[in-house]
Amino acid sequence: MYLTIEQTADYLDLPVGEIIRLMREKQIRYLKVDDEIFIYREQFNLFLKELEKQKRARDEYLETPIPEDPDIKDED
Repeated sequence: MYLTIEQTADYLDLPVGEIIRLMREKQIRYLKVDDEIFIYREQFNLFLKELEKQKRARDEYLETPIPEDPDIKDED
């Protein structure tokens, strides 16, 4: 399925300017038909999976309790 630039921005939850920048830097493949630009949605599946993986790792890190410092109770 192909999306427009605006639909792609909504799909990835990014600003339209960021999508255009990524296209300019050739990080997003696109298809130009007459004056319209289409972006293949399936190319983002791996990106979205990696993004979810990074979010889970970050959340797990933030939920890990801070270990008690053994030197804190040391009163010389």
